[in-house]
Amino acid sequence: MARFLPIALSALLLSAPITAFSPMPERGIAKTTIPCSTTSLNAIGVLARKAKENEVRQYCEDGIEDSVMEKVIEMKKNLESVPSITERDEAGPGPVQQGLTKRKGTISIIAEYKKTFIVKSGFADDMFDPEVMSPVFREFGAKAVAVLADKRMGGCTYDDVVSIVKEQDAAKGEMPGTCPVISSDLIVDELQIAMSAAAGAKAVLITYDVAKEKTDFFINCAHAIGLEVVVGVSTKEEAQIAIDAGARMISITGVDDVDDKVAAIADLDVPEGAQVLKIATILANDNKALEEVEEAWLCRDKGFNAVWVSDCLYKSGNDPSEHAGAIIRGMAAKSSVKWASAKAMGGKGEGAREYLGDILM
Repeated sequence: MARFLPIALSALLLSAPITAFSPMPERGIAKTTIPCSTTSLNAIGVLARKAKENEVRQYCEDGIEDSVMEKVIEMKKNLESVPSITERDEAGPGPVQQGLTKRKGTISIIAEYKKTFIVKSGFADDMFDPEVMSPVFREFGAKAVAVLADKRMGGCTYDDVVSIVKEQDAAKGEMPGTCPVISSDLIVDELQIAMSAAAGAKAVLITYDVAKEKTDFFINCAHAIGLEVVVGVSTKEEAQIAIDAGARMISITGVDDVDDKVAAIADLDVPEGAQVLKIATILANDNKALEEVEEAWLCRDKGFNAVWVSDCLYKSGNDPSEHAGAIIRGMAAKSSVKWASAKAMGGKGEGAREYLGDILM
């Protein structure tokens, strides 16, 4: 490991050279708005990656906050002593993974906060402020909140991570309990991992298609400052590489068909004693039939432990049956496409009454 942080940052750390970091991007200050979900991150091209790297360099030149620099120094100090993959497996899953791992036949919901879809839909900004949406996610049953902290892709910055962390922390001791926050950015530099920790996130998303050969390094960087890791992959081959690199939370991203998602997690070679959390990212459909809820049920029944949902939480405004909280509750309901239909919102159809009771109670 002979590379570390951007040149601009390395110059600031005049002490010993930092081991194992590389040139990277920033906290997400781009200006274009693209209405796409987190899952599209692993389809980002070279130009977007370069743009992100330039953002990181610019952030370094503008001056790194003290809180971030503290995490950078902590990362550098701890990197060489990060427990091995075997040692981490022996210690067992961290709190985020434990909270997302429920008994068989149930599914955990990771609700992603973003703004681009909201802006495109023309809703009032204050309707979906982080302080408004964060308690909705928690009170309606989400087990974690992700923040798409990339201005270009999600319309958010690390300030939104801070806002949601603060709102969740303010609910400590209440029922339901607080949700851990996952920082979701286009990670191209370990500096972003330090920024995520400084913002109060408990876990970070690393997209394999972006990180490539640096995936294992980024995983170690996260563990060096106490963060858990979700690795986004789109194929079985990528999933296996991520597991071999030490990932124990795998999110299948950029895949529409449920069977293709299932194929990406089938028959993976998992080390003895290791526990791997399998997450399906659910893309939003163009209609309002709530097919995303049924997809969550299918993913649950086919072996996924959790679903990561984003755009579908915002596309329907304030319709009571299509409210973000109702969608979360519906996905978590102990129902299935065999006995109920998310599309039977008018009270007609087999099992519709049972489903509406779950989703609207």
